[in-house]
Amino acid sequence: MEKLKFFGEVLGLSPFKERMRQAKIALFGEADVPGSKFGLSSLSQMHPRISPILWLGKYYTPKKAIISNLVNHTQTPIKNGWSVKKTQVRDFRGKRLTYDSHNGTDFAIPVGSMVCTAAAGEVVAIKSEFNRGGLKIFIDHGKGLMTCYAHLARPLVEVGTVVQRGEAIALSGYSGLDALILFPLGIPHIHFNVWLNGEPIDPFPYADKISLWKNGALPIPVTAAAEEVSSFQPSVYNETTVAQMIAICKTESVREHLSAILTLKERAAQTIIQMNYYPTRFDERHNVYDKEYLRTPCLDMPFRETDFDGIVFLDEL
Repeated sequence: MEKLKFFGEVLGLSPFKERMRQAKIALFGEADVPGSKFGLSSLSQMHPRISPILWLGKYYTPKKAIISNLVNHTQTPIKNGWSVKKTQVRDFRGKRLTYDSHNGTDFAIPVGSMVCTAAAGEVVAIKSEFNRGGLKIFIDHGKGLMTCYAHLARPLVEVGTVVQRGEAIALSGYSGLDALILFPLGIPHIHFNVWLNGEPIDPFPYADKISLWKNGALPIPVTAAAEEVSSFQPSVYNETTVAQMIAICKTESVREHLSAILTLKERAAQTIIQMNYYPTRFDERHNVYDKEYLRTPCLDMPFRETDFDGIVFLDEL
């Protein structure tokens, strides 16, 4: 396989002019999207002991993915802008391994690692936005569940590809503005989002919520012994509610773009993506699926068992 291009793929800086335009959105905002918030506490995202090793494509802890940020269960109002500060934070363990607006799980891994799908599904979108997670792949797993894999370097699938559990979908990098700002002390990672019924959720168990990991409380990769051909069934959408959410969108250009998408499947997926990556464009939120789905353990750690056998939390190293 061709070696990754550091600036164009790992950092996601190509095409350069477009990436700089997107960077300005993150820093200064645009219509209906406030700029990001930073402070001294944002320096907690710099890890000089670990980051350079991962940038070189090497393990810091053999066969362990380092969880560098978890979902924040006490998020600041998103209407105030995406906040990388640590002003009110609590992860699923009751600790502080997160920041104000963080709504996913960060797996810190060596650059160039193989990224796999966490469950069987269909690739419904591939987007590259320097202001929002760099190169991202979105997969529908059916039953109202979608996952997103961000900060990728190179996709290995296309939109419409149906993937089996544990199938390779990309090579990891650290594409996006935060990597450029923090390099080389920002920790290379895959930002992993889980959305159920169109809403961001924590896959780890908390309060009375069950874990979404198949292995139990903590994730492990799918093993060769457990591999199976899954009977994936695409999610079913409510066309009326999809149209309602598009009409609610405050940004005219986005509203027109979503309305022009011909198929319901793509229109619904792109609407969900907009709702979650640009939530300030919507004053209301409604479930665009055919019904409300429950949490079900179905996810694996999104890496190969030959590369990783589990996780370790950064604050425990």
